Amino acid sequence: MGRFLLAMAAGAATGILSGFGIGGGTLLLIYMGTFSGLQQHLIQGINLLYFLPTAGTALPSHIKNGFVDKTAALCAIPAGLCGTAAAALIATGLDVGILHRCFGAFLIYVGLTELFRKTPQEEDKSSP
Repeated sequence: MGRFLLAMAAGAATGILSGFGIGGGTLLLIYMGTFSGLQQHLIQGINLLYFLPTAGTALPSHIKNGFVDKTAALCAIPAGLCGTAAAALIATGLDVGILHRCFGAFLIYVGLTELFRKTPQEEDKSSP
């Protein structure tokens, strides 16, 4: 029962984050890798399936509020689809340990980038 409640809490938290457009799937990946004991390939597949309905439910709200640049989206979508297909083919042939290290490095990079990113106000103050 405890595992079920933990899974429900993780699902609810990732759903809320996804609704805000923050990337709840990353939290889901960490939960599944740390607490559920699933293999990395399976985790990545579940995350991709999770993304479709969460993105689909958040997208209309973001479009309505003007948070989607339609021109950029029309360019990014085909490139993203091609990149996803290529990366999925490559990932299926890689050792799970390599996938773990690549994902860990990615999380560290994103975390450090966010930690040391300047806000627009800080950039204005540092400009002469």
